[in-house]
Amino acid sequence: MKRVSVIGASGYAGGELVRWLHSHPEVEIAYLVADTRAGEAVDSVWPSLRKLSSGSMSSLDPQEIASASDLVFTALPAGAAVQVIELLLAEGTRVVDLGPDFRLQDVASYARWYGREHDAPELVAEAVYGIPELHAEMIRAARLVANPGCYPTVVTLALDALLRDGLVGEPIIVDAKSGVSGAGRSASRDTSFSELEGNFRPYAVGTHRHTPEIEQSLANSGTSPRVFFAPHLAPMTRGILASCYFEPLEPVGQTEMIALLRAAYAESPFVRVLDGLPETKATFASNFCDLTVRVDERTGRATAIGAIDNLGKGAAGQAVQNMNLMFGFEQTAGLWTAPVYP
Repeated sequence: MKRVSVIGASGYAGGELVRWLHSHPEVEIAYLVADTRAGEAVDSVWPSLRKLSSGSMSSLDPQEIASASDLVFTALPAGAAVQVIELLLAEGTRVVDLGPDFRLQDVASYARWYGREHDAPELVAEAVYGIPELHAEMIRAARLVANPGCYPTVVTLALDALLRDGLVGEPIIVDAKSGVSGAGRSASRDTSFSELEGNFRPYAVGTHRHTPEIEQSLANSGTSPRVFFAPHLAPMTRGILASCYFEPLEPVGQTEMIALLRAAYAESPFVRVLDGLPETKATFASNFCDLTVRVDERTGRATAIGAIDNLGKGAAGQAVQNMNLMFGFEQTAGLWTAPVYP
C-alpha cells in the first residue's frame, strides 16, 4: 500500500483527486493540504464526502509531508508549487504536478506566457509530460510528472495519430468549449452562472496560455504544427468539447481516419474511438476521452473531435492514471468506473 498526499486539496482539481484516491485499492491518503482551510473537516470542505472521508485539512509542512508520502500531488497556481516540489524531490518523494510550472520545456516560453521567470529551470528538463497514452514508459521512470492542461490533453489525443501519419495540414484551428470549473473554485463575475446561464462566449482567443503547450505536445508527433486556439466558456460545470479543423495532406477518407485512431489507441483503456459524435455528458465525472473524425468531401476539410471531463481526464483522473504508471499499478486502478449519465 502506497501513501500519497494532496497539496491544494480544497480546489476543484484537488477535490477531484480526493474523490478518486478515496476509493483507490492500492493507496491511502497521508495528508490533505489546504492552508486557507487548515483544521477544517474534509467533509465540510467537500460535503460530497460525508461518511466517506474523515480527518481534516492540514497546513503545509513539506518535510513532514515528504516523510509520510511515497508520492505527492500538487494542485497549485503558477509559481506557487515550485519550491515545495524542490523540497519534496530532495527528500526522495515523487511528484505529480497538476499546475503549469513544469509543462513547458522552454523556460523562455514559460516566462513569456506566464509573465514570470521560472524558479527552478534545472528541473524543467527532468519533468515528464504526463499523457499516459503517449509517454507511458517515461512516466513509469519519472520522479516528477507534469500533468497536462485540460485543453492540451484532448487536442493532443485527437490529433497526435493523424499528425504522425502525415495527414494534417496547417493551419490547425482548435475551437474548444469548456465548463466553468476549469477556471477554478474562486468565484469571479465572468465565470459565475448568473453571467453564463443562457450565455456562451469566447475568451482569450489566440492568447490562451495553453496555446504553447498544445503546440509543444503536438510536436512530439515529429511535426511542428502551428495552432490557432479559440477557447469558449459554455454554461455547464464540467466537460470539454474540442473541434480541431484542418485540411488533410493526403486523400484519406473519414472511415480510414477513424480506423487510424482505433489502431493508435487499441491498447489505451481510457480512449474510446467512436463512429458517432462525442459529447461531454458521455464522459462526465470519468477519466474517458471520446474521439472521432469527420471529413467534409465537398470542401475537403476534416475535423478531429474530442470530449473529456476537464476535471477527470483533463486533471485529476489523468493525474491518478500517471500515479498508477509510476507505482506499477494497472492504469485503470481506482479509475475504472462509468461516466455519470444523464
